[in-house]
Amino acid sequence: MITLKISGRKTVKILKKEFKAAFDATLRIFVDTNIAEDTATLASVRKSSNKSGSITLRGNILVSNFEKIMIEDFGIKIQVADKNNEHLVDNSLTLAKCGLLE
Repeated sequence: MITLKISGRKTVKILKKEFKAAFDATLRIFVDTNIAEDTATLASVRKSSNKSGSITLRGNILVSNFEKIMIEDFGIKIQVADKNNEHLVDNSLTLAKCGLLE
């Protein structure tokens, strides 16, 4: 189980690093349809009406549910890719299984 803190001052790079360490998969963060720059802050990529907070994740959460939580609760559009960042993972997989994909 991991708790990801979503604060406006945190950079995209740090959040991606925390996710990778927890699940050995890649987190892609978007601004509209473009991949966000690593140096961008989360405040600059999220919708203005959303707030900071934290999310506690377990490996058994589905990718689709994680993506939904991130957009609805934090206003951050994400997608999860395999550990090599080559392919998006299936939304029906759990976060724990994403890091096992080659």
